[in-house]
Amino acid sequence: MTAPASTPFSTLIRTASHEQHTEAETSSFMGDLLGGRLGVAAYARYTEQLWFVYRALEEGASALAEDPVAGPFITPELMRTASLERDLAHLRGAHWRAGAAPLPATAAYAERVAVCAREWPAGYVAHHYTRYLGDLSGGQIIRDRAERTWGFARKGDGVRFYVFESIANPAAFKRGYRERLDGLGVDELEKRRVVEECKRAFSLNTAVFKELGEEFPLSA
Repeated sequence: MTAPASTPFSTLIRTASHEQHTEAETSSFMGDLLGGRLGVAAYARYTEQLWFVYRALEEGASALAEDPVAGPFITPELMRTASLERDLAHLRGAHWRAGAAPLPATAAYAERVAVCAREWPAGYVAHHYTRYLGDLSGGQIIRDRAERTWGFARKGDGVRFYVFESIANPAAFKRGYRERLDGLGVDELEKRRVVEECKRAFSLNTAVFKELGEEFPLSA
């Protein structure tokens, strides 16, 4: 069924990717992590995988800052790489980089982000949207559970990735972000391609969860 022409693009992209979004959120790994059934090592490994993805997102951001399509979405308040590195130093120690390694699914995810950053600004927006708006929303549930399960200081080292110190009003920021999506300067065909890339982003994320679940299976 085709959405009415008056449907805001932010609504269209959210509803069209709902199935993939739900699949990612309900993965067994994330369920076990949020349920407190996995140890802090699994949380650290997950955080490490995020670092590879966000490094790809943010290394590509500077070249797109003036791009008419992607540029409006690139704001310093969202940048997460430095916070992830601080969390990993807390979780793994000062030399955490020496042992950092992407899972195959993570490497594929990061490579897709990098390709979009280099070659397709509107596709980059799809990945930007799926990651950062998720961090500002559902990511806060992960932060709360991590603090409760592993005793991190509230909004302190170990969960800084989820703390957007420069965004005083997340709800207002998300409204503004969705308004930028609604005004995305591309035609309808390109918007459909962006929706498909958004679905792909969620599927790539789900593949990472699957491999994490294989690495950290629950004991029988």
